[in-house]
Amino acid sequence: MLTGERKRLREDKLRAKNWKRWGPYLSERQWGTVREDYSDDGNCWNYFSHDDSRSRAYRWGEDGLMGICDREGRLCMGLALWNGKDPILKERLFGLTGHQGNHGEDVKELYYYLDSTPTHSYMKALYKYPQQAYPYSKLVEENGRRGVWEPEYEIEDTGVFDEGYFDVKAEYCKNSPNDILCRYTISNRGDNQAQVHVLPSLWFRNVWSWGTETHCYVDPKPSIEKVSAKKVACHHPTLGVNQGRQRVTSLGVPIPFNEIFEEPSGSPSTCPFYWEVDVDPDGQDPELLFTENNTNYKRLYNTDNSTPYVKDAFHNYVIHDKKEAVNPEHRGTKCAAHYILNLKPKQEVILRVRLYYEKEAPPSAFQEFDSVFKNRIKEADDYYDFVIPNKAKEERRVARQAYAGLLWSKQFYYYVVKEWLHGDPGHPPPPRSRLNGRNKEWIHLFNNDIVSMPDKWEYPWYASWDLAFHMISMADVDLQFAKDQLILLMREWYMHPNGQIPAYEFSFEDVNPPVHAYAALKVYKASGPKGERDICFLARCFHKLILNFTWWINRKDVDGKNIFSGGFLGLDNIGVFDRSKPLPTGGSLAQADATAWMAFFCAIMLEISLILARHDHVYEDMASKFFEHFVAIVEAINEQYGMGLWNEEDGFYYDQIRTDQEACPMKILSMVGLVPLFSCLVLKESDMRKHPGFYRRTKWFLDHRKDLSDQISFMVRCNEYECHEALLLALVKKEQLIKVLKHMLDEKKFLSPYGIRSLSKHHKEEPFVLHMGDNSYSVRYEPGESESKLFGGNSNWRGPIWLPMNYLIIENLRRYDYFYGESLKVECPTGSGNYMRLNMVARELSSRLAKLFLPDLKGVRPCHGGNDRYAKDPNFKDLVLFYEYFHSDTGRGCGASHQTGWTALIATLLKYIHKSQMEMDALSDFSSEGEQDGK
Repeated sequence: MLTGERKRLREDKLRAKNWKRWGPYLSERQWGTVREDYSDDGNCWNYFSHDDSRSRAYRWGEDGLMGICDREGRLCMGLALWNGKDPILKERLFGLTGHQGNHGEDVKELYYYLDSTPTHSYMKALYKYPQQAYPYSKLVEENGRRGVWEPEYEIEDTGVFDEGYFDVKAEYCKNSPNDILCRYTISNRGDNQAQVHVLPSLWFRNVWSWGTETHCYVDPKPSIEKVSAKKVACHHPTLGVNQGRQRVTSLGVPIPFNEIFEEPSGSPSTCPFYWEVDVDPDGQDPELLFTENNTNYKRLYNTDNSTPYVKDAFHNYVIHDKKEAVNPEHRGTKCAAHYILNLKPKQEVILRVRLYYEKEAPPSAFQEFDSVFKNRIKEADDYYDFVIPNKAKEERRVARQAYAGLLWSKQFYYYVVKEWLHGDPGHPPPPRSRLNGRNKEWIHLFNNDIVSMPDKWEYPWYASWDLAFHMISMADVDLQFAKDQLILLMREWYMHPNGQIPAYEFSFEDVNPPVHAYAALKVYKASGPKGERDICFLARCFHKLILNFTWWINRKDVDGKNIFSGGFLGLDNIGVFDRSKPLPTGGSLAQADATAWMAFFCAIMLEISLILARHDHVYEDMASKFFEHFVAIVEAINEQYGMGLWNEEDGFYYDQIRTDQEACPMKILSMVGLVPLFSCLVLKESDMRKHPGFYRRTKWFLDHRKDLSDQISFMVRCNEYECHEALLLALVKKEQLIKVLKHMLDEKKFLSPYGIRSLSKHHKEEPFVLHMGDNSYSVRYEPGESESKLFGGNSNWRGPIWLPMNYLIIENLRRYDYFYGESLKVECPTGSGNYMRLNMVARELSSRLAKLFLPDLKGVRPCHGGNDRYAKDPNFKDLVLFYEYFHSDTGRGCGASHQTGWTALIATLLKYIHKSQMEMDALSDFSSEGEQDGK
């Protein structure tokens, strides 16, 4: 019998109860985004700044500190703080813009996601707030002074935490789908008594100032009003609850929440939500403050306000003692409970808040409050006992915080490109240049969903290849959400009519690696044992992925010869110049990674075709089509007479600059040349015979293309009972694989103590230099942040370690091992004399990656970059940050500090480490009909 969180997941899936209606869907940064940019020059950072954000109503979303909202971002709850010394009320996280940071945009706060269940029935996060004035100017000035070759100046470097700080812990739990309990624990971590103002806040997203709302237009305007000393009522015309109705398709498949209007709209709700706050530690009622979530035009533009009560009222009331800033009639669209706490050293105080729908009202807001929290915490522990097999304490801690970050990174994402391009009635139209600028070809795009974000501060917009990797880990904790997200990006209001999947907000037309099919296959294989998997999900994905595959074939094979280009393909500055722009050298770029990604795409689509063919034999034709495509790409990339991308002398794959006169290889030992390892599919003859049409056509093809026999590997594996013949489809044959792995496992080249580098370390002493005419272009090994401004400086593929690419290397090493077994052992590390099977190499790489996050004997986690606090301070030592990428010599985290999207893959890799050799052999069935590959 299902209990606790697993029961809630089932109820939510069947639409019996809407457990996921409320969650951590509030962004951490809405300012500085493309959505909010209505400038002439498209400079979103400067158009809507952090300084504007407290006074200016957003058009497309909201942001807040450790906040939550409903799945359409209508009603938001968060926290505001003031230490008595800051110039700004702390309502949102501060960070540097892409122009201010010496390595691009960067959040300058200390905060951590500590826990969450998939239905968000329990969540926990921690924010560390200095007791001294927040060093805004110091951070901006010092980072502005530093060059790209210097480290970033972090908030810890300012010394502000040496003078005391507050730990502010936010916990949320649900008593029912629309009964949310919030507990704020504020702890004094200083040596002196300190005062802090704490303002739990509640507000409606502004949808009334723009003149139109395609989906969320409300009439009348929502309102919040005081009903007693500690209680307010929230009225909203579309926030009523649709309880107990299960909506299904004609096939009996539950309709995901984000595909239907979940409540009736157009008329005022007769049942409000209530928000109650508890007394302070002295038993006194907090002061309730009210204002409107409207722009302060007077402050920003020196024009009259339509109301004296505007968005930054609480800032002016608390910090500047402007009593007239708040509405004395105790109503508005934004409210807060104002607590003033005086804490002794090491003292902590708990504040309690509850938001509930009238029909789910508790008998008493706070009587059973703590017992509900106790039960939800126990259920969360029980759930992760089921999800996380590792019993080692530190590994469990890393995995649970990784999953927490992944779940906290969901966000309500609203962006209707057509309205954004043309502007809103009653407002000045955007500049005409916008109609010929960013995202102009994506007028069909209508985003109004909960979407998994890479990082809700630095990347508060979805990125398609990031999201695909997110869902591999998400399938461990919330399989239904993983399926819904992958399908969502292929729905008609996301996918372009031409078949392209949108890349990311800054440019939807950019090209991300085609990993969506791989993620769909992994999630399918995680959906249950053989015979019980969600074949409908896989079929839905497959048909849309065919459109995407066709787009790739038609758009990215310039010469029609199965050698592909694709721009930077997610590897922003890995080359000597921007691969997304015309080459400064002239000619065209034949890309080893783009070509290999297409082979990877083919292999995955072939495997999906064979799975679907078990249920409908017509898919055998598609399997044959993808087989033919794959073999053609194998032939093209390995062609021996100058047009292929394999370099036999070096034993590596390189990009080529091609002109009418010559093909010039770009001899850079980089991740570009490792991507060909990702294409690996084992076809057992016994399985192929189950598909007679495909088997017959495949045999015919192989019999009549003897010239390709060197590129197709066969293996006969025997045990004491029988022998099995298997076919390996891979870009690299055995001899090539050995040569590439010799480079990859060389500690002087790719192999770091913490995983596989994205660029060979030997390029530190031997930079690659390309001379063309009077110009020269170079790339050198950079183990940490980029020293190039090619892509803004906040992303680097010239040396650091990236989890998703390491994950694919590990997965495919295990696939190769399934085929070759004991017949293939390689030296690891190169030159060590230590030979091992490829599955053991995969485990070794997994262990090196795990070292990034696990403490050593001195308590040091390399990801924290030698910061002593995390090793010695009891209030820091159990906290883990999951960075965008990692310094390949020291393991220090770089880039976005909360990119627990694809970096959450560490939780999946930790599972591999603890399997015995026998378990590895038993579970690593990586054939096309394999059962364990996805879980």
